[in-house]
Amino acid sequence: MEDSVCHPDIDAQAAAQASFEASAAKVDEIVASAKGVTLTERAAAHVTRYLARRGKGLGLRFGVRTTGCSGMAYMLEYVDEPRPEDVSYESHGVKVFVDPKSLVYIDGTELDFVREGLNEGFKFQNPNMRDECGCGESFRV
Repeated sequence: MEDSVCHPDIDAQAAAQASFEASAAKVDEIVASAKGVTLTERAAAHVTRYLARRGKGLGLRFGVRTTGCSGMAYMLEYVDEPRPEDVSYESHGVKVFVDPKSLVYIDGTELDFVREGLNEGFKFQNPNMRDECGCGESFRV
């Protein structure tokens, strides 16, 4: 039986970090031609409800960081103050803020919010993703 435990691939992490750093040179070009990031109506409704319960917030920050088995993982956080370098999009009335360096990896991604049994969370439809870790925590472009 195949071992289903996720083991970090050091080479994948190093390659992802190098790719992440090299992408900084392409940032201006990518931002100018970006498709952006979108939310489904369900995802937008979830974010809107959460921001209302929080009592503050401008939208959602979506990005990537180097980590995990396949090299990159998605990051989500609520935004109270945009960063000067942020690229922003609006989808179904919700602002989505993206770090330009992350945009290289997530351009064209659609975020959905799904419930599966007792679990609920965001699902990412990323057209740039080539591979995903077996544990679902990281991906590679």
